Amino acid sequence: MDFYATNPGPIDDSVLYDQEKHVSSAIWEGQERGALRCHEHTSKLDQWTLTLKQIELVRKAGFGYLRLIPAISLDNPLISALVERWRRETNTFHFTVGEMSITLEDVGYLLGLPIDGEPVIGVTYTTCDAVCMKFLGRAPDSGSTSGGMVKLSWLKETFSRCPVNAQLEEIERHTRAYLLYLVGSTIFSTTTGNKVPVMYLPLFENFDQAGRYAWGAAALSFLYRALGNASLRSQSTISGCLTLLQCWSYFRLNIGRPRLNHDPSHDRFPFVFRWKGKHTGPTTNRDVAFYRKALDSLKPSEVEWCPYINISDALLPEDIRDNLILGRSNTMLICFDKAERHLPDRCLRQFGLRQPIPLDVQQWERKSRGVDGGVDLSGKMETELGEWSDRHLRVVDVDEDVVEETHYLHWFLKITRKVVGRPVPISSEFQRMNAALREIANVADMLSTHGMDDQQMHSVTRIRFLAHECLRDQIGNMMIAEVTDSDQNEVEKKIRGKERIRRRSMGVKRRRKDDLGHFQSVSSQQQFCIAAAIDMMDPTGPMCHVENHDMEMCLPTASVPDDSQLCYMPNKLDESQQLSDAANEIDDSSFCPRVEDVDHNLLSGGDHGLENGDIGQQNDYSVLV
Repeated sequence: MDFYATNPGPIDDSVLYDQEKHVSSAIWEGQERGALRCHEHTSKLDQWTLTLKQIELVRKAGFGYLRLIPAISLDNPLISALVERWRRETNTFHFTVGEMSITLEDVGYLLGLPIDGEPVIGVTYTTCDAVCMKFLGRAPDSGSTSGGMVKLSWLKETFSRCPVNAQLEEIERHTRAYLLYLVGSTIFSTTTGNKVPVMYLPLFENFDQAGRYAWGAAALSFLYRALGNASLRSQSTISGCLTLLQCWSYFRLNIGRPRLNHDPSHDRFPFVFRWKGKHTGPTTNRDVAFYRKALDSLKPSEVEWCPYINISDALLPEDIRDNLILGRSNTMLICFDKAERHLPDRCLRQFGLRQPIPLDVQQWERKSRGVDGGVDLSGKMETELGEWSDRHLRVVDVDEDVVEETHYLHWFLKITRKVVGRPVPISSEFQRMNAALREIANVADMLSTHGMDDQQMHSVTRIRFLAHECLRDQIGNMMIAEVTDSDQNEVEKKIRGKERIRRRSMGVKRRRKDDLGHFQSVSSQQQFCIAAAIDMMDPTGPMCHVENHDMEMCLPTASVPDDSQLCYMPNKLDESQQLSDAANEIDDSSFCPRVEDVDHNLLSGGDHGLENGDIGQQNDYSVLV
């Protein structure tokens, strides 16, 4: 772990080539984003009342099991920590034990959606009126639409209860509205929070035809894209079927998994039912940092590679059971413009197989549907559609030559980002860096120049100058680190408060925001007087002057008239803590007028101040850390 304290990886960036865009880079730099806002809207699905005829149509369309799935309380911090491990370059989670992913097998077991069939693709729309009138029999008001999207609330308020004596056409319209609401609140939930694109409506025109689509593959493609977007450092929200993501984690990782109330009725298909109802276990106070640390130290014993092995085939519907082999298909998953690679060859241990070093991932263009309405995306995605059509031919075979996984693990450690959180705090790294710089400066100061020619003496002087310059630059950073480190718990409390605040009222939000703003204001004031640059190369800027083995540190200040500066003379500060204490205890008596006469030879790196044979004496540059 010592190595990863300074280099979390990847050592070889040929696989994770987008590391700088990934949220783990921001976290390593100290930029916390807190828990993601999770958009899934299953809580009001039970407010729909379906007739027996509607239930039959829903089943024909392929959503008979998805309709039954209960609303599960989302663990936003757990989901956020998992996202930090997701890599869009490979569409897999990169854990300490290797790569893992959500596959078509997981979708079949957990959601009961069809994972084989025709691709979910069609025509895009930029307005709602025409398509809603055609398939729902009425158009939403202008306040219930946004481009090609309609509000979920309008669908529920208008179609949630079908008249008892309704004609078949009216029943079908109400059922299409329900299906649009169902997919828009579960598998195709968007970051808008309460809208769904109407482009799915034409796919529900004929319910028998709707049942021939691979809705499970489309749901997984949508989730892959959402995970990839949320893993970027600039994002703060996530959408898609987060129930699938969370239950996948519960089945496979012993981290954040609640203890179940043993109820036989929960052990039925689809298997998200296992996590229905109230859970026991202390999960309420767990934040992103807690789960991040747990995943950074994930052990093989905490992973269940084959969680479905003891599930009886008799519990599975025939169409799901017969197509589970597609979980091992290296193919392209499609949901309109969202085409994402399904790469089970990178996580074969999830199928009870040994893991070889996988093939390189062919990069692909992630397309977007753009703003043009009436566009059939089939013509723009011929290559992706071709891969999906060959899905049964692309099933990964068992490699009999793989006897052990040592080679794979050795390779994986070089190409992965092993840790997300810092094992060593930034303040400790500053201290270690300054100790090394101080040692270099000491050696350079004590080095004899006897017998050196002009070029060698210039090199030694240059080394001295660079070492002292680095030490000088680190003064402000070190003091900031020590001030900030003392308030680290307060910062973490603010982050946790930010995560909890999203569930409270706006009034509480404003008060907490004001508190955080006050803290940041105090922090910035502390840094203002510490981080002032002392530029030794700029004779007009702030300077350090060495005289009688004492150093003056001159800082610009607005409180002194004219362009004068305050200079502080530390008294042989040998340790970083002394400097930090000095920064806190400086008063007016510690300052003197600005020194104008600066040793030009020292600043220019010249060697005129030393004669051959002289031994450089240690000065106070070496102890200003």
